[in-house]
Amino acid sequence: MQKITTCLLFAGQAEEAMNYYISIFKNSKILKVTHYGKGAPMPEGTVMTANFELEGRQFMALNGPMYKFSPATSFVVNCETQEEVDYYWDALVAGGKPSQCSWLDDKYGVSWQIVPKQLIQLISDPDPVKAGRVMQAMMTMSKIVIADIQRAYDAN
Repeated sequence: MQKITTCLLFAGQAEEAMNYYISIFKNSKILKVTHYGKGAPMPEGTVMTANFELEGRQFMALNGPMYKFSPATSFVVNCETQEEVDYYWDALVAGGKPSQCSWLDDKYGVSWQIVPKQLIQLISDPDPVKAGRVMQAMMTMSKIVIADIQRAYDAN
């Protein structure tokens, strides 16, 4: 068992959200699902917790009181290629909403950042002019397009 597990609180959608996430991430699995019993704050038989693993990291989805997710907490998906960026972006933004600079909210309101490794490399360049051009290009995007940030980096 991992020492620290992220717990996501859903208003009756814990199992649905777990199944959604494991359908997107190829290296994932359901670990355990528990249900509320008699006298619980939710109807008997309702899923209480849904424990699952995405890419080797454990999560718990909990059905409980209604709270809203905030971009103050987000999950970063590090990507190697544009195809990977496109895959995760398209899958996670479906039913949700895009934001700026690689951020999106999925259909449950959970915030994600879909980040190509090239963005981190180029934005960290020791040449502040080149890094600044990449930053400016990124600020105009929702989903990051690697070719476009590379063009900004290479511009004279």
